Amino acid sequence: MYFKENTVAFVDGEFVRADQATCSVYAQSLHYGYAVFEGIRAYNTPQGPHVFKAREHYERLEYSCNTVGMPLPYSVEELIQISYQLLEKNGLTDAYIRPLVYAATPNMSLKCASSSNLLMAVWEWGKYLGDQSLRLTISPYERPNPKAVPIEAKISGHYVNSIIASTEAKGRGYDEALLLDMNGYVAEGPGANFFFEKNGELFTAPAGSILRGITRNTIIDLAREAGITVHEKFFTPAALQGATGAFMTGTAAEVIGVSSVDEVVFETPFQDTIGAQLARRYQALVTGALTSALSSK
Repeated sequence: MYFKENTVAFVDGEFVRADQATCSVYAQSLHYGYAVFEGIRAYNTPQGPHVFKAREHYERLEYSCNTVGMPLPYSVEELIQISYQLLEKNGLTDAYIRPLVYAATPNMSLKCASSSNLLMAVWEWGKYLGDQSLRLTISPYERPNPKAVPIEAKISGHYVNSIIASTEAKGRGYDEALLLDMNGYVAEGPGANFFFEKNGELFTAPAGSILRGITRNTIIDLAREAGITVHEKFFTPAALQGATGAFMTGTAAEVIGVSSVDEVVFETPFQDTIGAQLARRYQALVTGALTSALSSK
């Protein structure tokens, strides 16, 4: 699914066959989830392949590394350049890019790594959560307390929480989970941010117990550019009563409608909601059909 015999990955300064890349069984990242990563998309535009918001993604990767004390021996400019080289070597224009900074040196201690390794892989990947509106359920699992781990950093180990919550929700017949924070406020999904709309306005969780996604930020900017009010505020599941629509956002998921959260059903068909309007604008932006200052180089 992710690679073929001739698929090329970037590993520690070299382009190698993906099926020949190796990692020590004593790697600190393998044992403790001590690694940081990004999820980035490239789109085929009239000007050729374009890595959407590349700078923002790699600046966040740099931030994540700094947060966990992991050195990053590549500049943002170098990472952007490697991304385009990797797309070209694999003959891809529409693709998902996964850079991973990890500690491969054998180390079973709990001390921050003194050196790091860079893996970058690409593959063709459709929308992670599909195209059909989702049935969500409030998860019995909470998002981690931001006083326990740095939530704003995209750390590999955080996603154990995501895997458990998503698997539990699907085991109960839902499409995905919606997690609360430690205070009972709606936070986000396992791998996507959450919005709901009421009275023609949008609501989404603020910074604190969420990863402020780059797709989330883009949607907020597109909404405000279109004159739509966006509230970044804490809210409980009870606030969803009377909402006319909802959706989730993420680089892998892009923008996907939500039809219900447990017993709360959003009556307006997604195609008629603000979320759908913004989804169309988002697609136009990332594919180069919409010219906007939001399309970062």
